[in-house]
Amino acid sequence: MVTIRGAVRADGPEVARVYVDSWNDGFGDLMPTAVLDDRRVARWTETVANGNWWVAEVDGAIAGFVGIGPSRNPLDPTLGELDTIAVDRPYWRQGVGTALMTKALQELEKQYNEAILWTLANYPQGQNFYVKTGWTLTSESRDGGHQISYRRRFS
Repeated sequence: MVTIRGAVRADGPEVARVYVDSWNDGFGDLMPTAVLDDRRVARWTETVANGNWWVAEVDGAIAGFVGIGPSRNPLDPTLGELDTIAVDRPYWRQGVGTALMTKALQELEKQYNEAILWTLANYPQGQNFYVKTGWTLTSESRDGGHQISYRRRFS
């Protein structure tokens, strides 16, 4: 059973590990290999301690995490953004990602009328998940077309 709870500072090292492992497993040759080092652990520890981050636990283990905030691109405090969603590979296709997305969408809807997310243009696994969870592909891109966006309206 998946349990979602607010992330706390003590989750930082495990969140960093899940981030690195899911990045390397999910993106494969699409992106450079991520490395778990002290700098990355410190960054994730500070990030999750600042609110609007949740972890998914399965049998007491952190299986994934998600975070939201105001849009960074475009810079718009009235537009929400799905910052990061990551699931550890052993928990793929077990409902962890859907549970995390459900929580993120609930929280985005409380704070914003619309939200955006950015993903790799050549990443069908993620793109299919976003469509399945109600996001709509836009014509917006960045990084020379390497990244594309999806949006979700709440009202």
